[in-house]
Amino acid sequence: MVKPDYMKFLRTETFPTPFCPGCGHGILMGAIARCATEMELDPLRLLFVSGIGCAAWIPSPHFATDTLHTTHGRAIAFATGAKLFKPALKVVVVSGDGDLSAIGGNHLIHAARRNIEMTVLCANNSIYGMTGGQAGPTTPTGARTATTPEGNPERPFDLCRLVYGAGATYVARSTVYHVRHLMKVIKNALSHKGFAFVDVVSPCFTQFGRKNKVASASDQLFGLKEACATVDGLAGLAEDRQADKIAIGEFTARKE
Repeated sequence: MVKPDYMKFLRTETFPTPFCPGCGHGILMGAIARCATEMELDPLRLLFVSGIGCAAWIPSPHFATDTLHTTHGRAIAFATGAKLFKPALKVVVVSGDGDLSAIGGNHLIHAARRNIEMTVLCANNSIYGMTGGQAGPTTPTGARTATTPEGNPERPFDLCRLVYGAGATYVARSTVYHVRHLMKVIKNALSHKGFAFVDVVSPCFTQFGRKNKVASASDQLFGLKEACATVDGLAGLAEDRQADKIAIGEFTARKE
């Protein structure tokens, strides 16, 4: 059987993946591989960096390129060092919302402030998936988790607003349900000359869906169809709250 072209970016000996049934991270992994193939990126000049958590297993050990599997919250710090030492590298950070916006939050905002040329793909499942299902910075208000069994009392971060305010020059959001849209924004992020951030909504049924009485993993995934509204531009980030929808789209793509 002829392998699809995108398989050249994946290590087949690592399959099956460690992701739980119903996890969106495998979809994101496939989308990244397809984008790299269609853009004809050079695997020898492509560096993936990840931190700790379920999402960190997307590039390492699955991608057949150089990868750095780093310490918790420090993916962007390692990526910054690699980019400064070897500017010709295409540096792509793939990690989770807890890793990037909790313990790694300062690295995220300062890399955006400095407009360092790298692509950050945040696999956002609104929870700490690998370490026990604790509430994280993006957990919705009222959501039940291992540490908030009566419902999360705190407001979540909107990571797109956060990085835009910090100075990121490309900011977008998509979901693993909207695969064609997801691939579009990943390609645009990879092509961007500056700090590019994509918030990728990727459901976790094991730690989030079951605790919040979602009937099945497929219900959680297909529920994104109704939960999201496609918008473009900064106005969309205001519209999502008004309509009680998750705004997906490209919010800014400015040059500096």
